[in-house]
Amino acid sequence: MAHSEGKPEVPEGYLGQQPKFAEIGLECVSHKEAEFTIPTDNEVEIKIRSPVPLKSTFNLIQCRTEKEFPEYVFTQTQKDIISFVITFPEHGWYKFQIFATPTTDDGKSLPNVFNYLIDCKRALKAVYPFPKQYAPWRNGCYLYSPLVLNSSSRLHNVNFKALIPGANQVAVVAAGEWFQLKKGSGDAWEGTASLDKHRNKNVKVTLNACFGDDDTKFATLLEYVV
Repeated sequence: MAHSEGKPEVPEGYLGQQPKFAEIGLECVSHKEAEFTIPTDNEVEIKIRSPVPLKSTFNLIQCRTEKEFPEYVFTQTQKDIISFVITFPEHGWYKFQIFATPTTDDGKSLPNVFNYLIDCKRALKAVYPFPKQYAPWRNGCYLYSPLVLNSSSRLHNVNFKALIPGANQVAVVAAGEWFQLKKGSGDAWEGTASLDKHRNKNVKVTLNACFGDDDTKFATLLEYVV
């Protein structure tokens, strides 16, 4: 069903590039207009190019309710392109805010660099939460599969494939059981995990990587729940 919700008002200067965007040297690759409409689908991928490695985060806010939906955004990086895959749980207007700073910046806070206003006309496709993304994931990682994993998914021999720069070991962990992934070409890691027995048990399934000399110290990158 299409919606007829009125366009929300936003403060002057809110939409589009913020001062830090140009300062860092960022560039919009996919959506150059800060306000746009999705007429038929409730999914979009926004891509931004950065000349330097970035730390980034985001906010997806439903304008009508001011409710935040971080679980419906997935961010990943491939070379100099940072992409944000967004699925909209309901039709209507949404604000999408991007925050970023170079990884060389030691500051704790990430400045707002770009704001979108998105009109999702229809939400006909069912959407599911993406995995929770931890800070190390945002250091240049990219996920091929699975983008969505939950109790409704096929859980027998789930194929995990990701690009994880700088990792020397990668493993999927579910309820204390470890599934080691194998290194492919470049930064690619791939392997399978059989998760059938955990279905509907609210078990956390995590993708983890070891980056340093201590091969017992793994950082959590992604977290699914089955």
